[in-house]
Amino acid sequence: MQINLITGISGSGKSVALRAFEDAGYDCVDNLPVTLLENLITTLENEKSERVAVAIDARRGQSIAELPQILENLRRNHQVRIVFLNADTNTLIQRFSETRRRHPLSGKTQQTQAATLIEAIDKERSLLEPLRTQAHSIDTSNLPAHALRSWIQDLLKDKPQGLTVIFESFGFKKGLPSEADLVFDVRCLPNPHYDKVLRPLSGKDQAVREFLEKIPEVVSMENDIIQFIEKWLPHYIADGRSYLTVAIGCTGGQHRSVYLVSRIIAHFLPQKDLAALQINFLSRHRELDSISATAT
Repeated sequence: MQINLITGISGSGKSVALRAFEDAGYDCVDNLPVTLLENLITTLENEKSERVAVAIDARRGQSIAELPQILENLRRNHQVRIVFLNADTNTLIQRFSETRRRHPLSGKTQQTQAATLIEAIDKERSLLEPLRTQAHSIDTSNLPAHALRSWIQDLLKDKPQGLTVIFESFGFKKGLPSEADLVFDVRCLPNPHYDKVLRPLSGKDQAVREFLEKIPEVVSMENDIIQFIEKWLPHYIADGRSYLTVAIGCTGGQHRSVYLVSRIIAHFLPQKDLAALQINFLSRHRELDSISATAT
């Protein structure tokens, strides 16, 4: 059975992600108590279910600490993937303010006083940290719901086993992606933004590609990143990782980083020797995906 555990910080988009799994034909269960997870899987086994997505958060308190061991037990017979959704604290505060919802951990404390929203978020981060370190993490701080659904759909296309490498473009002016394992700063390269003709375009457009591919520094940066990834991929595989996010950032996340992500993933996709190692490649463009989703 393919078991997908959806977890993360409240307000980061778990409901949106779960609906994406449901649309893809998964059996979905929301807000399941940790202690019932193994019983649920046993029931679904008896029903011959092949794909399930379960959303679990920290509202059950300390019982979340039992989850890593439960997942380890399930991995003996099933394929288990953890999807961890995160967002920065300011974004979470804004979302709770807009929806007027209470944080699930903002109840009474031992001192019988209600926890503030920031205290509740910090407590939740602490409770869920053991899961975040072994999960595929997605930062939804600057990501509209449409873009998150699209990213989940892309994630479901990859193979459930092996190492999945995600190349993600982003703009430094909107902050680092929290899920990034490796970050390459390409702001030192010539910027098409200062060309009035190229400014409204992106790194996916032919005119921008032709502009950048003629610059020796851009070609050198591309080759250096490729060589670094090729050198260290075997070590990440040996470390037992399931996901590796390589973030490439320029100022706005529109031209240089998008171009390099497109070029680098095009280099890795056809390599049969990497396919034999069960390495899967995905690409994301945080700022472009956000604009596209908003326009949709």
